[in-house]
Amino acid sequence: MHKEVVKNMTSGNPTKLIISFAIPLLLGNIFQQLYNMVDTVIVGRFIGVNALAAVGSTGSINFLVLGFVLGLTQGLSILVAQYYGADNYKKIRKSITMSVYLYAIVGIIITVISVMYSRELLEILRTPDNIINDADSYIRIIFAGIMVTIAFNFLSGILRAFGDGKTPLYSLFISSIINIVLDIYFIVVLKMGVNGAAYATVIAQLISSIFCYYKIHKIKEIRIHKEDWKFNGSLFKKSFILGIPVALMNSVTAVGVMVLQVVVNGYGAVYVAGYSAGSRVIVILEQIGNTFGFAIATYAGQNLGANKIDRIREGVRNTNVILGVINIALGVLVVLFGKQLLALIVSGGETEVISIGYQYLVVTSLLLWVLGLLFVYRSTLQAIGDTFIPMISGIIEFAARIGAVIILSSLFGFLAIPAAEVAAWIMATIILMITYYYRIRKFEENYKSKESS
Repeated sequence: MHKEVVKNMTSGNPTKLIISFAIPLLLGNIFQQLYNMVDTVIVGRFIGVNALAAVGSTGSINFLVLGFVLGLTQGLSILVAQYYGADNYKKIRKSITMSVYLYAIVGIIITVISVMYSRELLEILRTPDNIINDADSYIRIIFAGIMVTIAFNFLSGILRAFGDGKTPLYSLFISSIINIVLDIYFIVVLKMGVNGAAYATVIAQLISSIFCYYKIHKIKEIRIHKEDWKFNGSLFKKSFILGIPVALMNSVTAVGVMVLQVVVNGYGAVYVAGYSAGSRVIVILEQIGNTFGFAIATYAGQNLGANKIDRIREGVRNTNVILGVINIALGVLVVLFGKQLLALIVSGGETEVISIGYQYLVVTSLLLWVLGLLFVYRSTLQAIGDTFIPMISGIIEFAARIGAVIILSSLFGFLAIPAAEVAAWIMATIILMITYYYRIRKFEENYKSKESS
């Protein structure tokens, strides 16, 4: 299956290839975001605005902790894909077992630390007193389930590396349905409050993990043998080194988001609720760009291996056009119907919360096309072997967020928050775009010099 995908991605119409590859990934990403959206809708409608604010206020520290861990899991996906292409199943099995060791060590350490210091993190973020208890209860349960989150991303990453995008999609669909059912049961029936939303999320991911494990176990060539558990320092190190740039990029970006959360928390619970509702909508819309980023990464990596640099240029250009059209259209729709969309998350009577969320939505949605460029250029650079500049772009995002919110807060109040987000996207995109064209030009020059010699 994987070899057929490689052949297809190096020949044929780039636009059709990228779109057909992106669609199942997009559906999977949307189902994954439903974890958070369902929590938000049910918490906001059945518990109240303060509970919604409590859950929303945990988003940045959730991203800080889980983003680092999940960045590490990408190292295994790269190794499995490489060894599968070389038909080296022994190294696939060894890579899996060494990654189990790595993720178990990191996962246990981070679980203990994050559960112990979750409240202190919330206090650093200036979480309002009237929501901090609920926020702490919610995020402690999520952090206690970090190993479940690692397991799901670990297992689904293996399947995707084998060219199987359908099983992760099916597992996410199943878990989304389970999450909805459990949310309603725990919150509406058992009256468990925000804790019910957290338990529903962890249990749904656990069931997804079991489903993915069942599918992987059916692949005879990668069933783990006793000798595969013998420690291999080289593969352990490879998995760590490949994942660490992405992990650090996620963490740096998360710290920038945390600073914004501190500023929002200073405005009070109503602003926290509005920001939470608005950002949840934007996260859903971002999945389109994120998905096309995954698709162009696979496309670019395969065509680089085939020395078809011209196809990389064409694919990147076409993807930028597609995403630009989609994101501009989404921006217009959000401006027209954003308040109605927010009313699905927050009770229609909470007019102030909806108004605040709408302000955030308008500014960020109109610049989604910039975020689309960021995803495309960053993913392409990572695919062609440059993981350093994307990591630097994360630092630039952080600096831009902080700088913008400091400069603009006194002038525009809450509107400085979405403005800071947009400023971060623009600054990171500039460095990524410049680096992309430089790298591609270098590849073309090197390829031409090899041909002439």
